[in-house]
Amino acid sequence: MKKKLVGFLLLIATAACNSTEKDMNNYKWSEAAPPVAEMKPMPRALHGDTVFDNYYWMIDYFKKGPDSNKVVEYLTAENKYLDTMMRGTKDLQESLFKELKGRIKEKDESVPALKNGYYYYTRTEEGKQYFKYCRKKGSLDAKEEILLDIDEMAKGLAYYSAAGFSVSPDNRYLAYGVDKLSRRQYTIYIKDLQTGEILKDAIPNTEADPTWAADNKTLFYTSKNIETLLSEKVKKHKLGAEASQDEVVYHEKDPSNYIGVYKSKSNQKIFIYSGATMSSEIRYIDAATPDQSFKLFQPRIKDVLYDVIALDDKFLIRTNLDAKNFRLMECAMDNTGREHWKEVIPHRKDVLLQYVDEFKDFIVLSERKNGLVQLRIQRRDGNEHDVEFKEPAYLLESAENPEYDSKTLRFIYTSLTTPVSTYDYNMETKARKLMKRQEIVGGYEPKEYTTERIFATAKDGTKVPIALVYKNSTKRDGRAPLLLYGYGSYGANMDAAFSRNVLSLLNRGFIYAIANIRGGQELGRQWYEDGKLMKKQNTFTDFISCGEYLIDQKYTSKGHLYAMGGSAGGLLMGAVVNMAPDLWKGIIAQVPFVDVVNTMLDESIPLTTNEFDEWGNPKKKDAYDYMKSYSPYENIEPKAYPNMLVTTGLHDSQVQYFEPAKWVAKLRATKTDQNVLLLKTNMDFGHGGASGRFDYLKDVALNYAFLFALEGINK
Repeated sequence: MKKKLVGFLLLIATAACNSTEKDMNNYKWSEAAPPVAEMKPMPRALHGDTVFDNYYWMIDYFKKGPDSNKVVEYLTAENKYLDTMMRGTKDLQESLFKELKGRIKEKDESVPALKNGYYYYTRTEEGKQYFKYCRKKGSLDAKEEILLDIDEMAKGLAYYSAAGFSVSPDNRYLAYGVDKLSRRQYTIYIKDLQTGEILKDAIPNTEADPTWAADNKTLFYTSKNIETLLSEKVKKHKLGAEASQDEVVYHEKDPSNYIGVYKSKSNQKIFIYSGATMSSEIRYIDAATPDQSFKLFQPRIKDVLYDVIALDDKFLIRTNLDAKNFRLMECAMDNTGREHWKEVIPHRKDVLLQYVDEFKDFIVLSERKNGLVQLRIQRRDGNEHDVEFKEPAYLLESAENPEYDSKTLRFIYTSLTTPVSTYDYNMETKARKLMKRQEIVGGYEPKEYTTERIFATAKDGTKVPIALVYKNSTKRDGRAPLLLYGYGSYGANMDAAFSRNVLSLLNRGFIYAIANIRGGQELGRQWYEDGKLMKKQNTFTDFISCGEYLIDQKYTSKGHLYAMGGSAGGLLMGAVVNMAPDLWKGIIAQVPFVDVVNTMLDESIPLTTNEFDEWGNPKKKDAYDYMKSYSPYENIEPKAYPNMLVTTGLHDSQVQYFEPAKWVAKLRATKTDQNVLLLKTNMDFGHGGASGRFDYLKDVALNYAFLFALEGINK
């Protein structure tokens, strides 16, 4: 979720490939000379501090500057260098790809969800990368209607994403978004499901959130700033009209806010949400009167977040107003200001109220206590009960529940040993029915694996949860290789979910662990606030403490400890290799946000202004000094660093390619060790990697081959 950086000029010396090799844990790493990026010092003078950035010019491809071609040449040279260094793992990568792909049930189908008289689902076919979006009218025995064949639509394209499927209330029109570049800039199209025709209405540069009014001809959507990619405006589109003539119904002037538009489950209200990290504001109209002006629910208040749930007769409000872990309020439909809010569920210091899912006769509360989630079912008449699971660590959340007048809750459950499982739960009888469990082709027996939840002690004495999994045959004697994953930003929760890909690690003797470090929200809102802004260092020291604890408890040792993180988790990787470089045998940093100060100074870079409340604004001296103290790019020193694999995407809209490219170039020029440093740039994709359900596995195979090479595992 992060972005990055700034630029100027370039030149590169391409690698010459020697055939000389050295032995490292049985893998023969080529001694090819790595690419050398030209240094072109660019001064940054701020707050009385002058810093020279030798690789600023690498922003040129993003800025369409004079050295754009040289940037591409450099990234291409790094890719060739990686291929040379990893050529001994080519067969292993190919076999890993086949192994990973072989676990996927290629011909599969999602659990159908009933909405407005139709059952909607997706299905996949053998050998196909994408899926078909389908529906059946009234019964699962009815004839199938293929609404969109994404396999056909994506033919011939390196990247294709279809999202935001929204069917009109009369079930005739389907609106959906398409992104062909991986920049998260979607064009909305509309299909007439009666005739099969794609209408001429093409709405470019959106968030793929088409929202129908009740008249079946009016669409609301979020429009983006084409340069910064910020969601700035909500527009109204009438079927048959030119998108260029669409009316702006809301324009967010604060560049630190994200905005979006959505409809209530009851289909009675349309909401516009505007929110920054620490404040939010909502507007609404009746879905039946799309030409009326949006009403302000409650003006934004500094440090107050709220979201709104529309019931038949009143609004519910989940808010942190005088409630750090959030509480639930209610108000009448015609008196929505905070002075009219009445408390329904009070604030609790030990329970985080995460979200509320509404039904006609029930509300479902997702609550988090001691880092674990439970779903609390509350009847509108006041009776309540919990839906709980007993594994030491897991992920539990509501699934797609589009029908307001329903007594069935669909939820998802998974753990490090339990594949993703979809349940239907009768909220009256408490009967639980397993509708589908992810099938692992080739066989998988959960009893062959052990999952644990342990607590490391952080630098300041705080207990930090770690969820881990390993095969029963793996000995806890300090010799097992261990991959520790972390994120720790934005209040994002890294719950213990099953991954069929991780089996390839576990079956080769690896332990896989997830550190719930501060900056996430696993242990409540304070856990998040203690890992952001001027407390960001807690995120990094927590992760280091987790690594040290795993060594101390003999799950692994320094010679076998690896770490991985992506995006803001890539910032984590960059920070911990600066702070504790000798702790890790190897690091995988995926699309890493590593040039914090320069990126947060450049408001032309996508997402920068949205995130001042997360990282701080370096135009303020105290924030500048603090960010500079941990920014990975700023703190590279002439010392030994661990083996590292860094990945990025040329079209990344969240973390621009030039951040990891600059970081690797500076590391190469500064570090004193002979350890492996590799940069992989995907020239076709962006932040999320490949769009097909198989292609991304090539990157997973590369990551695992890198780890296995360092461990001396050759098959």
